[in-house]
Amino acid sequence: MPPIFQTQSGVTLAGGAGFDLPTLKEALALAPDLLAADGGANHLDDFGHAPLAVIGDLDSIRPALRERLGARVHHIPEQDSTDLDKCLRSVDAPFVLCVGFLGARLDHTVSAMTALVRHGRARALLIGPEDICLLAPPELHLPLAKGARVSLFPMGPVTGQSSGLEWPIDGIAFSPDHRIGTLNRMAGAELRLSVSAPRMLLMLERATLGLVLPALLRAPDW
Repeated sequence: MPPIFQTQSGVTLAGGAGFDLPTLKEALALAPDLLAADGGANHLDDFGHAPLAVIGDLDSIRPALRERLGARVHHIPEQDSTDLDKCLRSVDAPFVLCVGFLGARLDHTVSAMTALVRHGRARALLIGPEDICLLAPPELHLPLAKGARVSLFPMGPVTGQSSGLEWPIDGIAFSPDHRIGTLNRMAGAELRLSVSAPRMLLMLERATLGLVLPALLRAPDW
């Protein structure tokens, strides 16, 4: 099926878990096309913003707001995927910054992280109050300060190589029920990371977003 929304700019996608206005402004400065996943439209409306499109099963958007937005609202009724899944597969954009998907309910957070792997593209980033989370691309060269937190969480069997980390990952067979790579940190000034499959989540400090996005756009994607 053709995408619901196409753009040559970055997309800011608002989710129903909530976010503050500074986070929204930070994302919009990098990704000016504003969309909402179902109930994310409610939060945008509270801040005086109107999305270009709302996508989801529409069980959370306020009825009056849904009526006001009219043709900008796109109903995908199936219940086999989350609203984030529905949005990521319905949007054609160079990258997507997702706010309002981390930091609230744990089950929603895990669902959002799973959606990144299901989407299978590295250029969708979850932005939370303290962290950013993305699917690690095949290769990534990223400048980071010594001591910066770097966590890797496998969502399936995957291997990789690294330089710049306090504890390198070379030769490790990662899997969620055996070996994970959280609580690592930078020993140098540049992270060089490669992974074998689109199954490794990379979690970094929120303050690194301005470094991560340009590095991600330079990196190959799956």
